[in-house]
Amino acid sequence: MSNRIKWTERKFDFGFSTGVYPEMIERLHGTPARLEEYCCSLPIETLTLRAENRWSIQENAGHLLDLERLVQQRIQEYIAGATALHAADMSNRKTYEENHNDKPIEKILNEFRRERMATVEQLHALDAEIFGRIALHPRLNVDMRLIDMLFFQAEHDDYHLTRISELRRSLA
Repeated sequence: MSNRIKWTERKFDFGFSTGVYPEMIERLHGTPARLEEYCCSLPIETLTLRAENRWSIQENAGHLLDLERLVQQRIQEYIAGATALHAADMSNRKTYEENHNDKPIEKILNEFRRERMATVEQLHALDAEIFGRIALHPRLNVDMRLIDMLFFQAEHDDYHLTRISELRRSLA
């Protein structure tokens, strides 16, 4: 496995224009297809194997599903003009409690696609000015525009997709 920077140790630069919001929406839109491509052809034994006592491929996929409601909630907070965003559960309790390895991968993938497409549709319906609204991100303790939060989420997607890709190569 690669020696990657842990998600909680990542630093982010949000110095881009709000005018790139269509590209950020597109990145989010593409995650379900990439996730499906990485997962669909694998046997259940590979999908559910916990390497190095870390989440399996299927648990990484389930984690993305688990967090989609938080993404939707945060978008609503920006729309409402909140000054601070709802905090994520950094213990990831939901992912552990959901027992994603006991579910069919198709169920996880279908639910994630449905939830993410709802997120994308919600974003497409927004006026451009909303992408510049600011709220405090609780873990990073920085003011974050909605466009920044979308970038942050796309990076989180890529973090877990990269882990899945690493697992696919190592378990092949």
